[in-house]
Amino acid sequence: MIIQDKYDLVKARQLIREISIEMGYSNVDQTKLITVTSELTRNALIYAKTGKLYIKEITKNDKIGILIVVTDEGPGIKDLDLVLKDIGHSTSGGLGKGIPGTRRLMDEFYINSIIGKGTEVKIIKWKN
Repeated sequence: MIIQDKYDLVKARQLIREISIEMGYSNVDQTKLITVTSELTRNALIYAKTGKLYIKEITKNDKIGILIVVTDEGPGIKDLDLVLKDIGHSTSGGLGKGIPGTRRLMDEFYINSIIGKGTEVKIIKWKN
């Protein structure tokens, strides 16, 4: 899914909600998935003006989960270590809790950012 305006953010939240309900996630986990999807797609829109959202059901050793990947071709994150600290660092005037919060809420979290090329965040939430 392409993220290019605020309406796409709403569509992204609705999509992850529908998928997580279909897969039988608890209300708490649905809320976590909606929250992180909203945060990551909003970041792509703010920093890169556009991005891509990819959602897939995955399995691993008898577990099922949701893989969410958000990519953009924005400026990249200059100090990834600082952004990952839960100290409220933001370059957009926000609270700076989105990326660290996403990492806390998900079971697996991977981020790759290259200055001048963009950022890719992959997250997984396993169904309990």
